[in-house]
Amino acid sequence: MSWNRTRAFEQLLAGFVLLTLSLSAVVWVQQCGYTLDSGDATAHLNIARRIIDSRTPGYAQVGTVWLPLPHALMLPLVWHDRLWQTGLAGAIPAALCYVLGGLLWFAAVRYRLGTLAAWVATLAYATNPNVLYLQATPMTEPIFFAGFSALLYCTERFRQRQETRWVVAAALAANAASLSRYEGWFLIPFVTVHLWAISNRSWRHALLFGTLASLGPLYWLGHNWWFYGDAWEFYRGPYSAKAIYHRALSRGMKPYPGDGDWIKAIRYYAAAVRLSGGWALVVVGAVGWLIGLVRQRVWWPLVFLGAPAVFYVLSLHSGGTPIFVPHLWPFSYYNTRYGLSALPWLAFGAGLLARSLPQPRWRRWAALGLTSMLLLFWWARPEPQRWVCWKEARTNSEGRRAWTAQAATFLAKNYRGGGIITSFGDLTGIFLQAGIPLKETLHNDNPLFWQAAVLRPDLFLRERWAVTFAGDPVATALIAAQRHGPYYERVQVIAVPKAPVVEIYRRAASDSILQSPRRRQ
Repeated sequence: MSWNRTRAFEQLLAGFVLLTLSLSAVVWVQQCGYTLDSGDATAHLNIARRIIDSRTPGYAQVGTVWLPLPHALMLPLVWHDRLWQTGLAGAIPAALCYVLGGLLWFAAVRYRLGTLAAWVATLAYATNPNVLYLQATPMTEPIFFAGFSALLYCTERFRQRQETRWVVAAALAANAASLSRYEGWFLIPFVTVHLWAISNRSWRHALLFGTLASLGPLYWLGHNWWFYGDAWEFYRGPYSAKAIYHRALSRGMKPYPGDGDWIKAIRYYAAAVRLSGGWALVVVGAVGWLIGLVRQRVWWPLVFLGAPAVFYVLSLHSGGTPIFVPHLWPFSYYNTRYGLSALPWLAFGAGLLARSLPQPRWRRWAALGLTSMLLLFWWARPEPQRWVCWKEARTNSEGRRAWTAQAATFLAKNYRGGGIITSFGDLTGIFLQAGIPLKETLHNDNPLFWQAAVLRPDLFLRERWAVTFAGDPVATALIAAQRHGPYYERVQVIAVPKAPVVEIYRRAASDSILQSPRRRQ
């Protein structure tokens, strides 16, 4: 075979392996009922759904805090009720991005280190069970990885070809990454400086990339300013992680581990890396980098692939991003998947080690043994309990799954129209499971109508039903409405251990409904 045909065959084979892994994981996760275990997965799916299924559908339902690209990718599928209810409307785009990201990752590593190292690095990443679990759910990490890998691939091609088209392609990849997860924003200055350093045309390519790559973050700042009056609403608004953290501190919660403490920030992040990546890859990747830097001086991949890790350590130190691991205080699970941000760095290190092995004629066998060791670490005992991202989703959703199922069963049997006032968030999972369209609900992302109903229920509350957490704004409004009407009966209370109490109300039979919600549209 010619060189080009060989490359095409290798890429095709890599695609087949990635597609097989992805499809197998999606089917297994779906059959086991794990697709929507994560509260974030359910929220991402419902944000996409409310854009087309809402009292006030349209672009404004994109919201704030979470970046828009993952939800945009779900739109072609999320309108389908069955795909929405099963979570496949979000899992399919994530899985496709996993395959695309893996192909680009394979190509990028091959350009830098060769085919053998590319296979080692790709299998080290793609067979990780935490990665396979996340790509089978409506999560954002696989989508970011596709943009991240594309950005690395384009910078490698530009380094070799010095062609402007690769700068433009890199900028498009950077926008995909920065509209998926915020660590994508952190990459832009590093890539800009790198392009300046390797460009034969000095500052021009760097300026072109920096300008085009900044369009994604600028768009999101403009979006937040236009709809919320503050360009930084996603960072400091009432639904931001920072605001939630400060409210919790004001109620007496202890600061997050790592907040203002560099040692703890590094320690907790490193713990998440070890749990999600596995100690075998941590050791192999670190050794590979030590040897590779001495022999090959691959500084750019070191900086680029390590930037997301630096981003998360900075976030932990600032208090904006907590990570909880089971063996460190507070001995629980939260954001353990952030440790996967170091997985490409470690996988590349494994590829470096494979390339650095002595005796070229034995290198293939040594690389096969190295890859087998990494695979056996996870798959010799394929137990989900060892997969920290699955474990976190399953453990943290235990209470939510219980009350969601009970409330969904009750509404599926009893709800026959008339509208439901509620709050958008975890409660929305009830309507997904019950098969009730979101346009039947009035929630806080229909701001004008919802605020009017909550603040003046005597004038504007028309919904026949209400689904609330005990003490939330809707529940408070219903209690206040008892003085002058409308009058609601609490028909169901759902209390499960270590979870908020869910209350379901129905408008009293003697209280007339002035107008159906559909008629008011």
